[in-house]
Amino acid sequence: MPEPLAAVSYLASPDAFPSLIAQHLKYLSIHNYARSTVSKADYTLRGFVTWCNDRGIHEPKEVTQRILERYQAWLYSYRTAKDKPLKIATQTSRLSHVRMFFKWLAKERLILFNPASELELPRRNKTLPRNILTAAQIEKIMQQTPKTTIGHRDRAILEILYSTGIRRSEVANLERYDIQFQQGTLLVRLGKGQKDRVVPISQRACESIQTYLRASRPILSKSSSTRTLFLSSRGNPLQAEYISKIIRNYVEKAEINVEGACHIFRHTMATLMLENGADTRYIQEILGHESLRTTQIYTKVSIKKLKEVHQATHPGAQDL
Repeated sequence: MPEPLAAVSYLASPDAFPSLIAQHLKYLSIHNYARSTVSKADYTLRGFVTWCNDRGIHEPKEVTQRILERYQAWLYSYRTAKDKPLKIATQTSRLSHVRMFFKWLAKERLILFNPASELELPRRNKTLPRNILTAAQIEKIMQQTPKTTIGHRDRAILEILYSTGIRRSEVANLERYDIQFQQGTLLVRLGKGQKDRVVPISQRACESIQTYLRASRPILSKSSSTRTLFLSSRGNPLQAEYISKIIRNYVEKAEINVEGACHIFRHTMATLMLENGADTRYIQEILGHESLRTTQIYTKVSIKKLKEVHQATHPGAQDL
C-alpha cells in the first residue's frame, strides 16, 4: 500500500464512503474505543477507499464479497518500497477494520447486507517471542545511560520497562502520580482494551524514577501543570514511537545484536520471572493479557527449567 496514502476525494453524497466512514469513526469514539484504534481505522479505511476508487467503486453498497476477496488478495501480493510483503499481522489488521466497518453499516441498515460477514482473516503464524535477553545483557544496556538530564530520564524508562513489562504506549501515558513509591506499585491508565491495572514495580526502578523526578523533570518541564511523567527536551510528552527510538539507541550502544526495542524488555521480564518460578497467572495480570493463552507463550521459551530436567534425567546428558 503506497505510503502516504493517496488523498481521497470527499464526495457530497451521504451514501459515499467518506460520509459513512466519518459516521463510523464517530461511532467508535462515542463507544469509547481507544484513540489509537480510531486513528488506525481512519488510516486503514482511507487506504481501502483509495483502492476502491481506483477500481470505480465509490459507495459501500457497490462492494461485494468477491470485491473484498480481491482486496485481500491485493494486500497479500502488495510489496513495500523495500520490496517486502506486508506482514500477516498488518494484513489482518487492515482486513479487520474493513470487516468492522461493513458490520457497522449492516447493523445501522445503511447497506442491505454485510459483504464481509464471511471474509476469512489470514491465519497468524504461531511464532515464539524472539530476542529474549539475559539479566547480564539488560544490565549492560542500563549502563549505557549517562548521568545527565536526559540520561536520568532514559534510565527511568528502561527500569520501568524491565521491572513492569508494560507497553511503550503505557509508558508514554504515565502521569507523575501513577507511581506509588511506598506501596511499590504503578498504575497503568487505560491500557490495551481500555482497562486500568495496577502492577508491582521494583525498588530499584522506584529509585531511578525518583532521581529523574528530582534532577531532570523540573528542568525538562516548561509548565507546572504538565502531568505526563516523561517529557522531551522541549517539555512535551514523549510519544510512544520516540520512546522506541530511545531504547533502540541504547541497545545498539550496548552492542547487543537483537532486533526490537521496548518489547524486548516485556518479553525478557516475563520469561525471566517464569524461569524463576512465577505462576503464569500472575504474569498474565502484570502484562495485562486478556487471555491466559497469550501469556502461556512464554512457557515455551522459558528453557532454563527444561534444561535442568534434561540434564538430570537424560542418560546422554549426564557426565560419564
